Amino acid sequence: MSKPKQVTIVEVAAAAGVSIATVSNVLNRGGIRSSKETIRKVELAAEQLGYRRNTMAAGLSRSKTYEIGLILPGLTNYYGQLAEHLQIEAHNAGYHLSVFSSGGFDPDIERRNLEVLLQRRVDGLICHGLAMGFESTRSIVNSGTPLVLINGWNWPEDIALGAVNLGFAEACKQSTKLLVERGCRALCYVGSKGSKVIDEQRRMGFNAGTQQYASDVIHEIVDTTKDLDIEAFLKSLLQRHVAPVGIVAFDDHVALRILSAANKLRIEIPNQLQIIGINNDYIAKHSYPGISSWDIPYSYQAQTAINKLLHKFGNKAESGEEREIEVPLTFIERESTKS
Repeated sequence: MSKPKQVTIVEVAAAAGVSIATVSNVLNRGGIRSSKETIRKVELAAEQLGYRRNTMAAGLSRSKTYEIGLILPGLTNYYGQLAEHLQIEAHNAGYHLSVFSSGGFDPDIERRNLEVLLQRRVDGLICHGLAMGFESTRSIVNSGTPLVLINGWNWPEDIALGAVNLGFAEACKQSTKLLVERGCRALCYVGSKGSKVIDEQRRMGFNAGTQQYASDVIHEIVDTTKDLDIEAFLKSLLQRHVAPVGIVAFDDHVALRILSAANKLRIEIPNQLQIIGINNDYIAKHSYPGISSWDIPYSYQAQTAINKLLHKFGNKAESGEEREIEVPLTFIERESTKS
């Protein structure tokens, strides 16, 4: 079977009744302003003829691809929602977002994804943390391609343009304060070490909170692994400590596991056990009882990250803006902490 003939820009120009230069300007997002009617005619002609831009060739010809690369640890839960909001913000700015997953903070997959994106000459990179560390990242991202980190703390300036970080530490710190105020005489952080730096931030916040607000309250940290017996854990927790016991969970999915086990064991929520999650996912709103959680401003975080890159693309100084921006979370209280 013969390969179908590829539609050219000349044919699009003829169908739209405009010059070749105008078609090139419209389809390649050139700097010359065109009327809405002209843009409509060109895009309609291109669609009807089945014209497809050679984005690689166009990018090489003008040293700009209008593509941003995104690397996330996964594509579910928080990461999936973040990717959607970044996609919207990139689109609104006239860029295409190419999304890659690192398979759960796998440094080898991260490295390969970065190499592929740089080979494609993306205009910029957005990465959620990076498990492979400073030196490995520096050895790859040394071509001048700007990198903005999501939830990446204390990265050197020669590697990352900046970071947009969620206030996980402050949220966990304030969670300990609230649980103590609700009468909890023992506190526990149920974490997820596999989540690397974002778990570390939560642990830091929990420890800071217990030191400041709960110095006379018993506290401990456990890690939720696939083989952790949540029911046995809760039984032990309530046997060892006077109720109510307060739990700060790594996220709403961990909180739901704890809540489900508590319901099965007929543990009274919140009289015997109080739970706070993070992310304010759908499950937090619709579980029974509802899970108190920290809401994430996805749109703001995504917009801020994209804007950091846009400032760099335009060679504009960010007016007094810090390299690392902390985005605060908002507490949403539900039945898991209040009667």
